[in-house]
Amino acid sequence: MYNWSVDEKQFKRANPKAYKIWRLEQMIHYHEPGEKLSESETRRNWGKLKTRIDPDYRRYLEFLLWPKKKAF
Repeated sequence: MYNWSVDEKQFKRANPKAYKIWRLEQMIHYHEPGEKLSESETRRNWGKLKTRIDPDYRRYLEFLLWPKKKAF
């Protein structure tokens, strides 16, 4: 994915943690075919990501990442 409004190299060097969260957010909203979203990275950073993404995407990702267990 190419982002024309951000100098990714400089951003990654200056603040790697913020870059990682920003990158995940960009991949959720503007992914390209063939790009894969890391499940472990998404789970690890969910506390910060969930407030920054669209509510529909948030519900869908919560459904995928933490499926409800069926009660028998």
